[in-house]
This record gives sequence, structure tokens and C-alpha cells, in this order.
Amino acid sequence: MRHLAVCSALSAEEVQALEQVTTSFAVDNGATLARAGEDRLHVYTLTAGALRLVRTLADGRRLVTGFVLPGDYVGLSGSDTYRYDIEAIADSRVCRVGVAQMRELRLRYAHLERKLLQRACQELDAAQDSALALGRMQPPEKLADFILRLADRQARHQHNGNRVALPMGRGDIADHLGLTMETVSRTFTKLRQSGLIALPHLSVVEILDRDGLESLASDGLD
Repeated sequence: MRHLAVCSALSAEEVQALEQVTTSFAVDNGATLARAGEDRLHVYTLTAGALRLVRTLADGRRLVTGFVLPGDYVGLSGSDTYRYDIEAIADSRVCRVGVAQMRELRLRYAHLERKLLQRACQELDAAQDSALALGRMQPPEKLADFILRLADRQARHQHNGNRVALPMGRGDIADHLGLTMETVSRTFTKLRQSGLIALPHLSVVEILDRDGLESLASDGLD
């Protein structure tokens, strides 16, 4: 995953300095890496598996704010505390760096500072796009947009861009898109019946008509 992570922009000396303060460890499926409100002591890079970011609203409802895939950083924030629960949705492996140590490296290496800023800007753009999708799209449009975004992210890992792994369950997708689980299941079926996707497995979506799926997703933005 190195070519996807922040260290891809660093020299050999800089990578070595980062590795000296990095700890790699496994996170079991269902485990919680950090909880909202806890002191933000570490930042993490996911190297295998998948994580979800969860906020619990005042009325008790759960909102899945995003999913973390291999190569993604999590815990980068201006806040002193974690803003969401970080939970594993598959057997995973992460690299951990202390916030204080990361701050020292950022001051020492300009490449690292620029790479982190670039990553933060990318995450902000993605969050804004997601908010627009949630606010204006109907369920089929939301799900089409979600599948396409996930396909694009997985394509960075040199995966088949038309075969999309779904490490998250239908309930997670529902809580991310602001839908019920029943609506998500029905919408998957509707997209399959329309010939846009195939569902060879519960955790796999195969894109059959990318142009049609893109057209559907863009309808909610017109």
C-alpha cells in the first residue's frame, strides 16, 4: 500500500524516519480502534482490511460518516479528540504514529507536510461531494453514486474497476446514505433488474453498464 499512502512522496531518508516511529498491528473484525471524544493521540494508515467511521447523534441514531480503505489515513484532524468511532468491519492491519511524533516529522520534512495537506484537501472534497449526494439524490441515485465512488477508490489498488468489493454490510451502507436497510436492499435489486449491475455475491457488485450507472448518479445533480 506504500504507493497509495503519504510516504509515497518521501525520500528514502524520510521514509526511514517515518518507519522508526511507526507501529504496525492487526485489528480484528468488530474491534474499535478509537472512540469519539477520546484524546487524539495517534494517526493511522490502513494497510489491509476496512474500517468505518461512526458518529452517534444526540437522539441515538448512528451515522456512518465514511469508510477507510487500504492506503487511507485516519485520525488526521485539527481537533484534540477523535471526532468519530473508528471500527474495523473486516480483519485489518494498521500502521500507527503518535500525533506528537507526526508533528515533529511534518516540521522536519516539507514533502510530508505537503502530502498531508493534499490528503486533507482530497478528503474535504470527498466530504462535500458526499453531502451534496445525500441532500439531493433519491435512493437509486445515491446507491449508484456510492458504487461508482467505491469502484474508483478500489481502482487505485489496481483492482478490476468493474468488480467492486463491499466490505461493509447493507446496514452500514444504509447508515452512510441516510436510508433504511430495506431501501438499500430493494435498490440493489432494482439496479440489478435494470441491467446496471450484477450481484454475484452479497459482498461483491459487478458493474455491467458504467455509462448507465453514471447517468443515473448524475441525475441527482441536475
